[in-house]
Amino acid sequence: MFNVNNEFKLTNSHDCLVIGLFNKPSGLEGVTAEADQLFDGQLTELVKNGEISAKKKAVSKIHTFGKTGAKKLYFVGLGHEKELDFETLREAFGRLFKTSKTEKWTEAAVLLDTFTSDAVELNDAAHALSEALAMATYEFEGYKQKSNEPEKRIENLTVYSVDEEGEVEAALEVGYAFGKATNSARTLVNTPGNLLTASDMAEYAKKLAEKYEFEAEILEKEEMEKLGMGALLAVNQGSAEPPKMIVLKYQGKEEWTDVIGLVGKGITFDTGGYSIKTKAGIVGMKSDMGGAAAVLGAMEIIGELKPEQNVVAVIPSTDNMISGTAFKPDDVITSMSGKTIEVLNTDAEGRLVLADAMTYAKHHGANYLVDIATLTGGVITALGLHTSGALTNNEALFEQVLEASYEAGEPIWRLPIFERDLERVRSSKIADLNNSPGAEGHMIMGGAFVGEFAEGTPWVHLDIAGTATTGKDHDLGPAGATGVMARTLALLVERFEPIK
Repeated sequence: MFNVNNEFKLTNSHDCLVIGLFNKPSGLEGVTAEADQLFDGQLTELVKNGEISAKKKAVSKIHTFGKTGAKKLYFVGLGHEKELDFETLREAFGRLFKTSKTEKWTEAAVLLDTFTSDAVELNDAAHALSEALAMATYEFEGYKQKSNEPEKRIENLTVYSVDEEGEVEAALEVGYAFGKATNSARTLVNTPGNLLTASDMAEYAKKLAEKYEFEAEILEKEEMEKLGMGALLAVNQGSAEPPKMIVLKYQGKEEWTDVIGLVGKGITFDTGGYSIKTKAGIVGMKSDMGGAAAVLGAMEIIGELKPEQNVVAVIPSTDNMISGTAFKPDDVITSMSGKTIEVLNTDAEGRLVLADAMTYAKHHGANYLVDIATLTGGVITALGLHTSGALTNNEALFEQVLEASYEAGEPIWRLPIFERDLERVRSSKIADLNNSPGAEGHMIMGGAFVGEFAEGTPWVHLDIAGTATTGKDHDLGPAGATGVMARTLALLVERFEPIK
């Protein structure tokens, strides 16, 4: 895929040559100025009349008519050099590669050094390039009848850069691993519920474990009954599909200490149960396993990069269906932790399956917990469609998650948990907890419920109900699943510092 070469000449033969272009009053510089001479100053004229633009994320194309070795030159606008940051560059590359997909590139070259600034070093530019290449060209194949014409994709990308230590090549591989794993998460979320059951998800996890030599454990219904996982089992009661508790363990240290627990909600389809969703609200509920997809995507990155950390991934998986055996409002169930729960809303099922998964992650030695779920519509009301919600019981752990999220370009915003919020979650007259204290502060109530099962363990809750999917194409991908938080979780693991 990537060929790093430090010997660039304008006579080198390529279908396409990509050059970064800053907005500079002094005019064209470096390679662009050299090319301008070959074009008898016409590049300068094209910049002046706006046909070649240095505006942020603008992509401009010209045909060379044999004046250079490349058949076409593509200029990527970067704005003012002092304003270029990693996120802007990644999105600019994303827009470029969306263009490449439309124009059916199979081979191209990039002058990587033209994409650096004081804030974006060469290795950062390489990571942004390869991550964007994977993500921006993603497409869910779907189930339409296919034409026999093979789809054209970039098969060879030459990256011109000085790389004496091999750091640029390594950064390209890392970025591509992040992008590919995000796409894996997207595909899981995009897959219909009839084709991705809890059993299918368990098989997917097993294959991931085989590929990367993870330790895998898949609990069946009978084993859950013996362990007392009454919360997950209650949600599964109405289903013809058996539930699965999926566990993957990666050991990057000699001893099983400082273990990060990643817990992902894996509801493969959510009808709402007897608290049934509306006919409009039920469409798209195949995406209710977005948290599980993020965890599996993160584990793919971890398997590729092999960081020196210990991780246990726990995914409680079932669908939430209606039948004569389904659980009902007013039921009281007993979780694995022993806490009893009054069910006031069967559509608040995600927090129930997470309850048993949190307890089971601690059973496997998790010292830190991060749960991720498409949990509440309330997070959309609070934060919109571009920011994930967060809650925590530990400031130091939250700061590390926050830093990872912004580096990944997946912003989060923390909401508070006060004692009065916990009192609402504990307000049942007949059980330890109730699963739906009311609509007010809905996102906080859902997360606070899950936090009851963290108990004293440092914990961060991530609600991605608004960010797991998007209705619009964007610079780094198409409409549909976003794969959000796969990269954040992987970066958290990669950079994690144990909390004193």
